[in-house]
Amino acid sequence: MLTKRDKAIIADLNRFRVMDRDSISELHFANLKRPINATNSVLLRLLRDGHIQRSTHVQPYVYYGADLRIKRNSAKINHWLSILGVYKEMRKLGALESFRVEPKFGRKGVAEPDVFARFRKTDFFIEVQRTIYTEKQMREKIDRYIDLCRSDLLPKPFPHLLILSEYTYELKAAPFRVFQSQSFTEFVESLKPRPIKIAVT
Repeated sequence: MLTKRDKAIIADLNRFRVMDRDSISELHFANLKRPINATNSVLLRLLRDGHIQRSTHVQPYVYYGADLRIKRNSAKINHWLSILGVYKEMRKLGALESFRVEPKFGRKGVAEPDVFARFRKTDFFIEVQRTIYTEKQMREKIDRYIDLCRSDLLPKPFPHLLILSEYTYELKAAPFRVFQSQSFTEFVESLKPRPIKIAVT
């Protein structure tokens, strides 16, 4: 018999594709005295009973839903873990109303964001760039968002686009707000008003 917590863990594994043990512990066992021990016990039981899968090709081990078909050493694992990291950041910052991983908005070729999130009553598409794109690749990505904005697939106003990357791109003008930052926390900090320094003569 699956507990309410078991079902929540499985739902998160299906949502985020893969999760590491410490993230599962942080999100589902933080209220316990020995969260890591409890996490290990529950994950081993769910694994044994066939409700989840585990890859030992990645260190530390990662877990994913029973129905997900991915290679044990897939290059996308680190990408999905980065998306999970963004979720944990946003959750700590508060007022996170929605977080969808890799949502689809139409036919192939339409913009495919890594994340659609509603944070502090504002909608965001988030691109989590772990690798550096060429300027041409990034222009093509932005063009797909512009096409999506001009289509009737989404209600207006169109979400802001946030690119999380260690590299800053030269971007073309777009009919929506585009932000770039190294992390979501840094992005939020950049929005805070700066104190005005008054020179003393």
